[in-house]
Amino acid sequence: MLTLSLVVNMEELQRYIPLIAPLLIIQLTLVAIALIDLIRREQVRYIPKWAWAIVIIFINLIGPISYLIIGREEA
Repeated sequence: MLTLSLVVNMEELQRYIPLIAPLLIIQLTLVAIALIDLIRREQVRYIPKWAWAIVIIFINLIGPISYLIIGREEA
């Protein structure tokens, strides 16, 4: 019974992969861009750099976007 349920779940998962893949690529790209920018900047706004790193890594999509919009100190 367990194997049949796993097969059904895998089939369902394969249906959603085309929808999930672009979001995953966008998420990973935003995290990479935001972390690289965070490392290169000397100062950021509102919270310390270590806190921005946590926000970027652990809050999906919104974390990197919020850093890039409000967290960057103007050069």
